[in-house]
Amino acid sequence: MTEATPFLMFQHGKAEAALSFYAATIPNSRIETLQKFGPEGPGPEGTVLRGHAVIAGQKVMVHDSFVTHGFDFTPSFSFFLDCADEAEADRLFAVLGDEGQVLMPLDNYGWSRKFGWVSDRFGVSWQINLA
Repeated sequence: MTEATPFLMFQHGKAEAALSFYAATIPNSRIETLQKFGPEGPGPEGTVLRGHAVIAGQKVMVHDSFVTHGFDFTPSFSFFLDCADEAEADRLFAVLGDEGQVLMPLDNYGWSRKFGWVSDRFGVSWQINLA
């Protein structure tokens, strides 16, 4: 069976810190496995060769690229988080947006009672929706 899994490529050794942050912040999230580069490389020792995690119930893979690329994450790829209550929407918007960037402030835009869009400190984009 063919299976599609979102793949997040981090630069500068940020993958493990990002996953730890998401696992601590977002309900139903956890790190499942982290395979790290050893002293033989080719990436810097201790950075993530391949990681598997669950973020809000969605399986994802991560990698720390040891090649510096001229691109990084873009808001055109984002995680869409449906929140059951307003307090959870407010909390996730604040915590995920801390040290990041607000792309759309939490507000009623007509399609949702409360919706906001942030890019977190790792450059990953999150849409927060009060369901």
